[in-house]
Amino acid sequence: MRLIMRVKSVALAAGVCLWLGALPAAAHHSFAAEYDEKKPVKVTGIVKRVEWTNPHSRMYLEVKDANGAATVWNFEFGSPNHLFRAGWTRNTVKEGDRITVEGWAAKDGTNLAQTRQVILADGRKVPGFAGGGDSGGAPTQ
Repeated sequence: MRLIMRVKSVALAAGVCLWLGALPAAAHHSFAAEYDEKKPVKVTGIVKRVEWTNPHSRMYLEVKDANGAATVWNFEFGSPNHLFRAGWTRNTVKEGDRITVEGWAAKDGTNLAQTRQVILADGRKVPGFAGGGDSGGAPTQ
């Protein structure tokens, strides 16, 4: 009887493992796959939305050109946990704040960038991603 129960347990565990292996996995991209370290960007604008999500937080910034035309930039940040450890709180940047964001542009030419640092209205600089901040270097992930 114990042998039958043990076989059933092993079969169940194997079935669960096979089922989990069939689920789609969320791919985690490297910096070099999406961003170009030779394309630094620095824009100033108004925060439209902040998303505290894993694996990367995001911020959408409305930037106006010299003619007043608005463009929305999508900036990728570190995870919420990384940002909290780097000194961020949910009140560091809020919708409507005017800030400057420095980072690296996407290779595909869209208004997407990975954040190196954010310069707040009061002049404080806060890092946006591992390997960023005042070090100036692109993330190595």
